Amino acid sequence: MTEEERERYRRQLMLQGFTLRHQERLKASTALVAGIGGLGGTAAVYLAVAGIGRMVFVHAGTLTLSNMNRQILMRHDWIGKSRVLRARRTIEEVNPDVRVDVFDERISEDNAEPLLEGVQIALSARPNFQERRVLNEACIRRGIPVIEAAVNGTEGYLFNVVPGRTPCLNCLYPEDDPRWEELGFPVLGAVSGLAGSIMGVEAIKLLTGYGRPLLSRMLLFDALDTEFRTVNIRRDENCSVCSGRGPTLSG
Repeated sequence: MTEEERERYRRQLMLQGFTLRHQERLKASTALVAGIGGLGGTAAVYLAVAGIGRMVFVHAGTLTLSNMNRQILMRHDWIGKSRVLRARRTIEEVNPDVRVDVFDERISEDNAEPLLEGVQIALSARPNFQERRVLNEACIRRGIPVIEAAVNGTEGYLFNVVPGRTPCLNCLYPEDDPRWEELGFPVLGAVSGLAGSIMGVEAIKLLTGYGRPLLSRMLLFDALDTEFRTVNIRRDENCSVCSGRGPTLSG
């Protein structure tokens, strides 16, 4: 690690128990950020300033005016331009030592595995069940931890998926909520930023081995009432994704 890097990260290297070894692990790590919005964009900023070595941004489409109530990576005059390209530009300005690869596309069964090449952790922040499920399954197959987080209005949840050790997304949510539609739910920007910041902290813990990450526990919060709690969560022994048993057949 260079002297410049030691100075850049000096304040976090003052944390009790956080050593140069932890910092070097972070520098050697790659995180896939699925969704560069209020959640993923915030997490990406804090991973960048903490010194992660590489990130892979995956998000289809251009920036819209309605995105701007929760976008900390974007500027108003970027509306109509590729979100991932502009997000990469911001990260490069924040910390030029961080490499960012971008993919202006949705996560699908066709591209999930190639996108995860060389990745040590994935952050799931897409606004639809389909992409979240595809990412969950691909990470289970490859043994890659996933940080799963979502917000709705002033509420949010977050839990970590560690293949073979904790519940996966499908264990807890085997069916989509028919009432939930992409971009059809309210969001207070500061709430998505709160959840995104916690995603960043959990990613750092999982990548470096520092601290105690959420394992088989889910964080639930309501920012309006300032209530935070964790609940225990369990693996579904018959989960069609992570149990290794496949779908349960009847008849």
